[in-house]
Amino acid sequence: MFWPMFAIAVGFLGITVLGLLAVRVFLEAERLGKQVAEAASRIDRAAGDLERAAEGAARAMDAV
Repeated sequence: MFWPMFAIAVGFLGITVLGLLAVRVFLEAERLGKQVAEAASRIDRAAGDLERAAEGAARAMDAV
């Protein structure tokens, strides 16, 4: 009777550990998604700044 109860306990413990790891992976993936969105926003702003600077440089070259 010991071994079947032990096997059930170990199985339940394994499922619990897998569940906790799944929650941890989900939270880290969500955090990574937020960081990627923030980085994309920063890249977009930098691209806009670069475009405005290039337009200013082009106008300055036309004036010369």
